[in-house]
Amino acid sequence: MAGFRSLARQVRDPECDVALRRYSLRKCLERFAPYGHQATWHHLCTRHRFGPEDRDADPARLVAALKELEDARAVWLAYEEEFAERRKREKHDGLRRPGSIDDWHRRTWGGYGVARCDDPTLHPTLPLAEALRRLIAALRAEPGERCPVCAGDEIEWRPELTQEPWFGPVCAGCGVVVPQPVLTSETLRTAKRIQHRVLASVA
Repeated sequence: MAGFRSLARQVRDPECDVALRRYSLRKCLERFAPYGHQATWHHLCTRHRFGPEDRDADPARLVAALKELEDARAVWLAYEEEFAERRKREKHDGLRRPGSIDDWHRRTWGGYGVARCDDPTLHPTLPLAEALRRLIAALRAEPGERCPVCAGDEIEWRPELTQEPWFGPVCAGCGVVVPQPVLTSETLRTAKRIQHRVLASVA
């Protein structure tokens, strides 16, 4: 099975036909897709102006999309390296039990779905690398009341997501399933209360 770098070389290879280069870009998302596969693909297509099913896309647009994906991957891999070093030090010091952020991080190792968007058509519009920088900054900071990616304050509790974690807080503005550890407990309680009231009014 080809790795991310091998697939990236195919995307850039002018000797490959355009359909293969597009296919290789799509396969890259099986290795790294911050918003999840479908939402990240929709994001790249939208930002770089080629159709999701366009097998004759402008190669320059495909390469630009790949560059955006690579920039974001570099940001995330640097964070993972830092995370691994920190856990190594903690274990050396006798801290074996991981915290809530560590539990979340284990589910996103490799960068797949780190800022998952449950609706593939609703995702942040800013570059992937910037979205990840903002998320990482929130992971390092004290819990807050807003979406770490778009700074929106409309956090909704969704009890039925299409993929793991299956439930959790979602930003109504940019669609990101917000990692619970970056939100205050009061923000989470408020989102759950609103969701319960909505369900009660529908019942």
